[in-house]
Amino acid sequence: MLDTVGPELRVVNKSESSISLVADGFVVLTPNQEREASSEVLPINFDGISKAVKTGDTIFIGQYLFTGSETTSVWLEVSEVKGDDVVCVIKNSATLAGSLFTLHVSQVHINLPTFNDKDKEVISTWGVQNKIDFLSLSCTRHAEDVRQTRALLSKLGDLSQTQIFAKIENIEGLTHFDEILQEADGIILSRGNLGIDLPPEKVFLFQKAALYKCNMAGKPAVVTRVVDSMTDNLRPTRAEATDVANAVLDGSDAILLGAETLRGLYPVETISTVGKICAEAEKVFNQDSYFKKTVKYVGEPMTHLESIASSAVRAAIKVKASVIICFTSSGRAARLIAKYRPTMPVLSVVIPRLKTNQLKWSFSGAFEMELILFNVQARQSLIVRGLFPMLADPRHPADSTSATNESVLKLALDHGKASGVIKSHDRVVVCQKVGDASVVKIIELED
Repeated sequence: MLDTVGPELRVVNKSESSISLVADGFVVLTPNQEREASSEVLPINFDGISKAVKTGDTIFIGQYLFTGSETTSVWLEVSEVKGDDVVCVIKNSATLAGSLFTLHVSQVHINLPTFNDKDKEVISTWGVQNKIDFLSLSCTRHAEDVRQTRALLSKLGDLSQTQIFAKIENIEGLTHFDEILQEADGIILSRGNLGIDLPPEKVFLFQKAALYKCNMAGKPAVVTRVVDSMTDNLRPTRAEATDVANAVLDGSDAILLGAETLRGLYPVETISTVGKICAEAEKVFNQDSYFKKTVKYVGEPMTHLESIASSAVRAAIKVKASVIICFTSSGRAARLIAKYRPTMPVLSVVIPRLKTNQLKWSFSGAFEMELILFNVQARQSLIVRGLFPMLADPRHPADSTSATNESVLKLALDHGKASGVIKSHDRVVVCQKVGDASVVKIIELED
């Protein structure tokens, strides 16, 4: 996943020496980047700061956003605007160490593009070279941000299948959340910036509401900033452990670790700890309640695909199937099944689709023929909760005979057995297309 820079404001410290700020003192924010950063003056990369803020506005500055620590990030309140400069009261004592710091003005519109020229350059070079599967669009404020980004990816050709995850980080993104969700392929709830744009008592309400909307739309939701204390400590706090579990119970598809693994002292232990908490939370997830709630939300009449997906999950629950196997070429059908959060894993068998220009046959669904084993749809399925992709033999395309489908099913069952998901005498629900019809069938395995 490539993360865009977006409209980020920065404090530039050319000397890289530590800057000590003392509570109740004053500091001046200036767009004059020729000045040296000090405890009295902080130069920033935005000329319009004096026009964007007013007396009483809140500003946060830190090496990694505002962590809440009283020693590594600072909370400022605008006291006065003098020409291009902004005079601020220092609310807490802090020491800023490093060359660049992020500056966030709470609940204030910053007149900078969401998708800037630097982002376009990096995507057009590094992004194309590495054939990125996901693009994280920082500070998404409007659905138009997503549309403009998708237009660029489409022009680049190789990235036409790249999924866009809108990163919600401020009040503007929250205000336009519904329209952003409709345009984006997934959502990242960036609780770092958002947590300081919203009053602390409102953060949990946004998280629960946003996750619910993502779940009902069948789009992946990713939660960030869950175990900040593990940046410097071997164990999370009890509150953080509970926070991770609640993210799972609320319906998140993935957890995104930032500072904990970027510059943390215990990156491996962090991943292991968060993984264990997620696994425990999934054991007590109320799937029955969730399934009923989702079916009720979708309502009637259902679309053809929704009906098939919900029927496959209902059948799997009733017969206590060990796994649901779904044949798909685009990944959409498998994602819809996973939307209903079945208690058993969903094995998504991604089958390449043949296309022809009347002169030769080629495969779609992969960036290049020689990279068919790293099929983009299969990789993108990995971010969906409960979905486990495997790639079918490209010589068995989606438009194939029933005999071929049976051979692909056998491969899927063998894969499930080898993974320990399927055992003898287990029941398996299979969702596939036979001709123009969609079929859900139940099979019971022999020895």
